Amino acid sequence: MDYQQFKNILLDRRSIRNFTEQAVSLEDIRDIIDCARYAPSDTNSQTWKFIAITNKAKIKEIEQITWQQLHICAEAADKKGLNRESRLLIKSFGPYATAFSDAPVLIICLATPYTSKFRDKIFDPIHFVDEAVWEEEGIKSSCLASQNLMLAAHAKGLATCPMTGPVLLAKDQLREYLNIPAECQINMVISLGFPAETPGRLARKEVDEILTIVD
Repeated sequence: MDYQQFKNILLDRRSIRNFTEQAVSLEDIRDIIDCARYAPSDTNSQTWKFIAITNKAKIKEIEQITWQQLHICAEAADKKGLNRESRLLIKSFGPYATAFSDAPVLIICLATPYTSKFRDKIFDPIHFVDEAVWEEEGIKSSCLASQNLMLAAHAKGLATCPMTGPVLLAKDQLREYLNIPAECQINMVISLGFPAETPGRLARKEVDEILTIVD
């Protein structure tokens, strides 16, 4: 593959929220997770795990769990007199946060605890940083793996959409429903399937807006 072919994969990948009913094979799921695991990670700690849900009823249940928690948030906003915000939460954010509901596959991306010889032998004994920093290290590497996953899916003709809405709204409920160990952080959810839409490219900031070169 030359550079332009690779760049086309990057540019053509879109976040897709409408999927066909075509099933995704277990082979395809395993292939894209195989690509995910080759992402870089701090000291090769590989702080990622994935749960692939192919049962449509379970995906719908996760949608309902998310909506239930969203309504609880909206009711709390109402009680504070934030009626407009409450309505927007349900009308605008609700469908956005549950756009995974019709996907054939829902992937739960987890971040596992960060461990390394540096942490064990140096960092922890001298109390180098707070525990929250190590949790961030796990999330960072998990995000890198998730990007690999989405690019690999696109290269296979599949589509994805990364979402944090269900995590923001229903993290505890998701953990209980899927028996996720306490030491694992829920990073994001990614819907996966064959695309039923072809949205255009969204505008991006120019390179000069985001790049500073220090000579």
